[in-house]
Amino acid sequence: MSEQALALVSKINETEGMPKRYEEIIKKYFNTIQYEEFLKNKKQLANMIQVVFIWECSPTIDENLLESLPQLKIVVNHGAGVDHLNLPLIYSFGVKVANTPDVVDNATAEMGMALMLASARNILEAQEIATCPDTKSYPMNWYGVEVTEATLGIIGMGRIGYKVAQRAKGFDMKILYHNRNRRTEEEERLVGACHCAKIDDLLQESDFVMLVVNLTPQTYKLIGERELNLMKPNATLINISRGGVVDQDALVKVLQNGAIRGAALDVTDPEPLPRDHPLLHLPNIILTPHLGTATDKTNTKMMEKMIENALAAVNGLPLPDEVLPP
Repeated sequence: MSEQALALVSKINETEGMPKRYEEIIKKYFNTIQYEEFLKNKKQLANMIQVVFIWECSPTIDENLLESLPQLKIVVNHGAGVDHLNLPLIYSFGVKVANTPDVVDNATAEMGMALMLASARNILEAQEIATCPDTKSYPMNWYGVEVTEATLGIIGMGRIGYKVAQRAKGFDMKILYHNRNRRTEEEERLVGACHCAKIDDLLQESDFVMLVVNLTPQTYKLIGERELNLMKPNATLINISRGGVVDQDALVKVLQNGAIRGAALDVTDPEPLPRDHPLLHLPNIILTPHLGTATDKTNTKMMEKMIENALAAVNGLPLPDEVLPP
């Protein structure tokens, strides 16, 4: 084995693990060991591993794993969200954590816009009609709703939320936002956004409500039955944050009752949903399998960020993207 530090990865697999092409990038800087192989050779490898690369929430970082890796310096997460990591536990072992913010912003914002447009213009249903072997003619009175000049309410105006606003401005949308910290007047002016101090005001006024918040104890089930019933009957809920931000039972109820026009979700809780979950069988919902950052360009940038942070930790340097304890 070369002089490069050893890094633990989940497994190399094109469908259920880290794709081979990204492992090849890591191997320019680190030796790698897959989790299953590590378990078979634990005694030999435990004192050699300095880095764990988390890809699609795997491998699971628990107390047993941390106790077995005395030389571990850093856990590097693929993605910005770290709600799946037990941060206090990791910190208690003197291990640092880094993620990959910023590079995920454009792709995730694009996904939010794609879901909004697909839902508004009934794209999935239109695909079914256009390709159905029984279709003899197209319905002439089958209308969607326009995004142009509609009101978009963004809940969470961080980096990604602001990127959404920049794109929505191109559709001449009226943009409302609710955020812990208000943007500067200049930032608001550049995208034409109006701050709503109360989330209820945003929900009542928006044609589209897009969730772009981190999952925290404060945002868990932020959108419940009360909030959903505040929305306009012709409004659509779009979630590109985390599934836990929405009370899914409440969402099923309002969609079944027609209390809102529809929903478009790139995230659910859990992922994937059980195959008998009622959200999978409603006509007024779009579900996608967490595609927010699923572009090769973004994933390559994420991998480069992960490596940059891992190298810094191994060499005792400050981490560019350290997730600090609260």
